[in-house]
Amino acid sequence: MTWKEVESALKTVKLAIIPIGAHEQHGPHMVESCDAVLAEKMAKKLGKRMFPYAVVAPTVNMGVSPHHLNFPGTISLQPTTLIAVLKDVVSSLKHHGIEKFLFLNSHGGNQSTLNVASMMLTKELEVEIYYAKTTASAKKAIQANVTSSLFGHSCEREVSEALYLAPELVRPESLEKGDIQEDGRWKQLRPGKAIQGFYLYEEMTNNGCIGDATKASWEIGQQIVKESLENLSKELYKLLDLKVDVHQ
Repeated sequence: MTWKEVESALKTVKLAIIPIGAHEQHGPHMVESCDAVLAEKMAKKLGKRMFPYAVVAPTVNMGVSPHHLNFPGTISLQPTTLIAVLKDVVSSLKHHGIEKFLFLNSHGGNQSTLNVASMMLTKELEVEIYYAKTTASAKKAIQANVTSSLFGHSCEREVSEALYLAPELVRPESLEKGDIQEDGRWKQLRPGKAIQGFYLYEEMTNNGCIGDATKASWEIGQQIVKESLENLSKELYKLLDLKVDVHQ
């Protein structure tokens, strides 16, 4: 957008959507920019559903990925770096009159940092900040299509999303099931366990992915993305107190 186009959009905009991804290994069958690209694609689709009340900011295309660093190519930010970047982005957009923000995140490793960032920046900058995982709210579609007990990284869910949103991210000839380490402390530290903590991804998987990417499909991706967008836009309309049919 030109500055003139932004100036015109700001007459109706109530929310800035900031896509946040990562640059990290995704096994042998997905490129390392995957999270950043998927965040941007989802943000654009969500922005269209929220038109004319939302604007999509440029993508923050690196995230907090120290657990992947021993796989070649991964680039990781410190949590404090990500928070500092987001502070500057939010401050700049507030200067232009926007006071409500959604951090739309596609990388699980960013979530705890975004929790802290939303709390800190909401108070410090006197704005409203929300954060969401791009497709976490598609619970029905995920339950219907994902059969792996361990999934969430370069698996049938994420590869399906990529096949639907950005198929260039996937190497179809190289699809592999996660090569899971059967033993190790990682099992005690996963989300939902009594105790959680940091572990390196190679402690859990030899090939860098989990789940079963060979079961991924365009159709599954479409179902997941569609449900996610419906849920996200519905909740945003409530938060923004807009009495508009999101399906128009």
